[in-house]
Amino acid sequence: MKHYFIVATIALAIHPFFAVHAQTKPEETEFYTPVPAIVTPGSTNSTAPSDAIILFNGKDLNEWVSVKDNGPAKWIVKDGAVTVDKSTGNIETKRKFTNYQLHIEWQIPSNITGEGQARGNSGLFLASTGSGDAGYELQILDSYANKTYTNGQAGSIYKQTTPLVNANRKPGEWQSYDVIWTAPVFNEDGSLKSAARVTVLFNGVLIQNNFELKGPTQYIGKASYAKAHGACPIKLQAHGDKSEPISFRNIWIREL
Repeated sequence: MKHYFIVATIALAIHPFFAVHAQTKPEETEFYTPVPAIVTPGSTNSTAPSDAIILFNGKDLNEWVSVKDNGPAKWIVKDGAVTVDKSTGNIETKRKFTNYQLHIEWQIPSNITGEGQARGNSGLFLASTGSGDAGYELQILDSYANKTYTNGQAGSIYKQTTPLVNANRKPGEWQSYDVIWTAPVFNEDGSLKSAARVTVLFNGVLIQNNFELKGPTQYIGKASYAKAHGACPIKLQAHGDKSEPISFRNIWIREL
């Protein structure tokens, strides 16, 4: 018994953790506040939960404006979906966001023509930082059986990274993106404090896993955080290719 006491004393002196652990009760590592808010899930994983903002309800574009003139968005709403009107240009949300969870569904027409980047091209700009195609783009394209550069296929962060896998459905079928967006943060002098990050599920399949963006999308040259910004709208692109325009439905967002 004497030897056991000496060994235990030495062990406690060398490893104070054992002494603390011996004194800890289960209740000391349990906490009851803060209490998480109650959110009622949708009837399916694609249905908006109770705390979501509905960005497109299948009936109107009241949550959107035209990027050209900040006037009403003029894309075509019919049968619960909105279809790109290339003549009126890009549209973006009236509201601005920082961090969020976003659900959006999109459809490439079954009669799509063209190839490469000219085959149902559009883009979901996770943060729109200016007019035209300025912002951080998650590519939308028919990539079911359509060869192009891999950091430009559907599910890519355009010109920055390829998707982990190709989870495209056939043209004519509805597809979905579920996005977790963490906005970049800038210091007071405009320098970057923390980069933007994104996680994306494409048709329920993980294709971007907390990817760190190098900056807003650049068609030519490397991306960089050249200009600081705060909360931004979300933008949908009316691409200039000659293929049939794509459609969207069931768009909702949860601010995080």
